[in-house]
Amino acid sequence: MIANKKVLVVDDDQEIRELLDEYLTKAGFDVTTAAEGEEMKRRLLMGYPDLILLDVMMPGDDGFTLCQHIRKTSDVPIIMLTAVSDEMDQIIGLELGADDYIAKPFSPRQLMARIKALMRRVRPTETQQPAAVPKVICFSHWRLETLSHRLYDLEKNEDYELSGSDFSLLMLFLSRPNEILDRDTISCATRGREALPLERGIDVQLSRLRQRLGDKGKHPRLIKTMRGNGYIFTADVTYEN
Repeated sequence: MIANKKVLVVDDDQEIRELLDEYLTKAGFDVTTAAEGEEMKRRLLMGYPDLILLDVMMPGDDGFTLCQHIRKTSDVPIIMLTAVSDEMDQIIGLELGADDYIAKPFSPRQLMARIKALMRRVRPTETQQPAAVPKVICFSHWRLETLSHRLYDLEKNEDYELSGSDFSLLMLFLSRPNEILDRDTISCATRGREALPLERGIDVQLSRLRQRLGDKGKHPRLIKTMRGNGYIFTADVTYEN
């Protein structure tokens, strides 16, 4: 799973870049680094990696701005590197399309666990036989094209491209309608790991998906909260191949 996988580390701290380069290279990754946003953009012109580790606090364009830049053209998995106590950094990063975050300081083992979990979610192992995915899924007044990750609002005649984590969350609900899904199930599907205690990322992701579906407010119609149990997707779902 790791051999020949490319990781781009974007951090203005030279010591952190060198430590991550050394550790991830020993683990079998093909590592490149960038000290700031312009260098990152030059690296990306040569091709996108399999994963980006992106620091939040940097001179020039910060990690949030760079995450937005990446999401305009790519769904490459992004793990944000955030300040240990700054929950707002974590929430903003997830709202902008990051797939996960890890707080500094972190141990190499902790980082590797996050990377492996995310890569399992994005690219199943070769021994797994993925289920056939319908090309088109329809629900309410929405039409999702699963190959392009484009979501069409049939009432407003508008369309949107979903980020990787938003697409994974919506696909989870669409594949298991009228079934209560707990937070661990949602986190495993979108991040490849169980939810952490008091983690806000799932709430942010659900809120973002509800907003995209026009399902906000006190009484959501599509994704309903089951107090103490999880969430349930209540719309009728049809599939087209």
